[in-house]
Amino acid sequence: VQLQASGGGLVQAGDSLRLSCAASRRTVSNNGMGWFRQAPGKEREFVAAIDWRGSQSIYADSVKGRFTMSRDSAKNTVYLQMNGLGPEDTAIYYCAASITSPATRRTELYRSWGQGTLVTVSS
Repeated sequence: VQLQASGGGLVQAGDSLRLSCAASRRTVSNNGMGWFRQAPGKEREFVAAIDWRGSQSIYADSVKGRFTMSRDSAKNTVYLQMNGLGPEDTAIYYCAASITSPATRRTELYRSWGQGTLVTVSS
């Protein structure tokens, strides 16, 4: 599967952004999907994940209550709605497809990764 993330950009603190991740070459309707991010000089970290049906999502504590992950299986696309952005959210955001169906934060279960989209939040 090929994953294409988009929607990043430069915003001010407090603004919102919606990231999209479109899958191609095959459906991801049976896969859990995740978003990860990597800030400059830091390791990649888990942000959010959603199960194959879109009925359960899990979040990192740092984004809980601000970010919402969703999916549209008909469009083979997942989304990350990010509200209340702060400079600490500045990072490259990556979407990934898990080899399992449930939502998971286990990085080793994600085998397909998108190229990333840059989110920059100015204070």
